[in-house]
Amino acid sequence: MSHSRRGLLFVLSSPSGAGKTTITRRLLADDPALSMSVSVTTRPPRDGEVDGRDYHFIDKPAFDELVATRALLEYAQVFEHWYGTPIAPVEATLGAGRDMVFDVDWQGAQQVRRRLPDHFVSVFVLPPSMTELHDRLRRRAKDSEKTVLARMAKAVDEVSHYDEYDYVIVNDEIERAVADVKSIFVAERLKRVRQTWLAAFVAKLLGPS
Repeated sequence: MSHSRRGLLFVLSSPSGAGKTTITRRLLADDPALSMSVSVTTRPPRDGEVDGRDYHFIDKPAFDELVATRALLEYAQVFEHWYGTPIAPVEATLGAGRDMVFDVDWQGAQQVRRRLPDHFVSVFVLPPSMTELHDRLRRRAKDSEKTVLARMAKAVDEVSHYDEYDYVIVNDEIERAVADVKSIFVAERLKRVRQTWLAAFVAKLLGPS
């Protein structure tokens, strides 16, 4: 039995290297009803990144115009670059009863909650230890040691905001972490307030037979 419901915004946050991106990719691959919010950013593309798929790459004046016209659901500066979420595709997706997953930091999560509190679910992903997080960042071999140390310093601040999230998981094993996030999604989708069809359905159940 399939019924309509309100779309949801699933926000996933974690320190860089804790596994948020891997979990998100698995969720998108396994759940055709889920779509990814594509952010805008002022940073240049990295090797293999595609404009419109990974990010919308724009310059700072264009970013400032989006901020000025309130076209961004959330935005923040991360190191020397700016990132933001265009609100128009989010509203269109929610209006169609579909769900979106967001890969944003704690600042972005707070902004999204303020703008769309009734549609918001947040999950924070913790590493099993800070030593393991440092090792994961070094194994990626994409950043200099200076950048790795900067990311570790930022990670300390990010982890301190864990208690602002609805759910928290520890990614010590990727398969279990993915399964945990999927369980959260199932439970949130089944909440009574999300299922807008229930009142009419129950009225029919209780009506004259």
